Amino acid sequence: MSGATVSQARIAAAHDGEAELVLTLSFGNGGQSLVTLDEFAARTLLASCAADSADGLIGASWEQVRDALVASSGRYAGTQNTEH
Repeated sequence: MSGATVSQARIAAAHDGEAELVLTLSFGNGGQSLVTLDEFAARTLLASCAADSADGLIGASWEQVRDALVASSGRYAGTQNTEH
């Protein structure tokens, strides 16, 4: 996905009623892909891009989006419930 950048960003409601960020990634060949970020990933991405709003994410690279997703999923590492 090298070269993909955020071309659109909007706030949407998740199935649980919480806000999430829906990004459209655009590729050099004209293709597009949607990526949904939970609140943690969205805040991480906003901070890494020094953006104050979703519109400030336009032009962000796929790598920044990926890193935000990794940070979000990493917060659960080692917290598996072992109770039965």
